[in-house]
Amino acid sequence: MNTAHPRAEDMNPAGIVTRGAAAVVDLTVVAILMGSLYVGSVFVRLLFDPQSFTFSSPAAPTSISALIVISIGYLTLCWATTGRTVGAAMMGIRLVTPRRGFARWPLAALRAVLCVLFGFGLLWVAVDRRRRSLQDIVLRTSVVYDWSRTPPVIDPHSVPGQ
Repeated sequence: MNTAHPRAEDMNPAGIVTRGAAAVVDLTVVAILMGSLYVGSVFVRLLFDPQSFTFSSPAAPTSISALIVISIGYLTLCWATTGRTVGAAMMGIRLVTPRRGFARWPLAALRAVLCVLFGFGLLWVAVDRRRRSLQDIVLRTSVVYDWSRTPPVIDPHSVPGQ
């Protein structure tokens, strides 16, 4: 596997199938995180009150809130640190900024909020010539094929194509 970073002009935008598959993997990761938190909370309750312990089912609003918070946190952390989530790494794609670097924390957080609350924006990839989601258009980001293991080291003052 070649770990050299591709040039900016060689990075092709990822399509709907690749991005959708990555999103399914990421949703699975979030579900595992949520399940782990639930099991952890059950063990803590069992530890402190074993005599009156019963399994309780989480309320729907609590579960939905946890899903949203964990999803936003997971996406923000992954995009701000490496530019890719677990699903993106499996599919060989990476989130990049217009200068082909990875997103800083505020941009990653804003994109995560938009992706979680307006997930249907991903569908726009199927009709856009440049394979951009609505979130990509609004925030000027791209999701490109990149099999390298580390984020690209790009001079922040350089502009792709010059």
